[in-house]
Amino acid sequence: MRAHYRAEGLDEPDLAPHPMDQFGRWFEQAAQAAVRGVVYEPNAMVVSTADADGRPSARTVLLKQYDERGFVFYTNYDSRKARELAANPHVSLLFPWHPMARQVIVQGVARRTGRDETAAYFRTRPHGSQLGAWASAQSTVIDSRTELDASYEELTARYPEGERVPVPPHWGGFRIAPRSVEFWQGRENRLHDRLRYVAGADGAWRVERLSP
Repeated sequence: MRAHYRAEGLDEPDLAPHPMDQFGRWFEQAAQAAVRGVVYEPNAMVVSTADADGRPSARTVLLKQYDERGFVFYTNYDSRKARELAANPHVSLLFPWHPMARQVIVQGVARRTGRDETAAYFRTRPHGSQLGAWASAQSTVIDSRTELDASYEELTARYPEGERVPVPPHWGGFRIAPRSVEFWQGRENRLHDRLRYVAGADGAWRVERLSP
């Protein structure tokens, strides 16, 4: 099980000055690849957290926004990831664009989004997804799927299609402010290109090349 990468390389002069601008370039290319059926869900990212004792956990979530301030996803604030971020806000993100022989690896610090920002995003979700945010006590043990379905059906009766669903107080976003962003491009003979932006104390970014 060995893939041979022959992708075009990544050179320092080709990088954008800011890592979020470079991410935007690669994300747009991944989105275009998704239209062609090459990449599935380019906004899927692995979020790795650790609890107060350093025990790690990881899961895949969907990126919902990015800008110069960082990367945003939404979740239940009572979930395992949210509880771990409350105890230890340091987080890693991984965008695994395997068909393009690319990865983006982010290390940063998580902070909750404001309630106005959360509410604005919540209103864009499909009605069923809004109900799902209420129906699921994320990461808790339940007796059966029937219990979850019953909770959803009860909410469907309370808030039928077209009815305004309130934003759950236990649900919202996290914004990951990056401290380092690595752009990994697979190359032939496992001599991959790895260029990493690192934030300085003055807020400026420097780029360093890592050995593969």
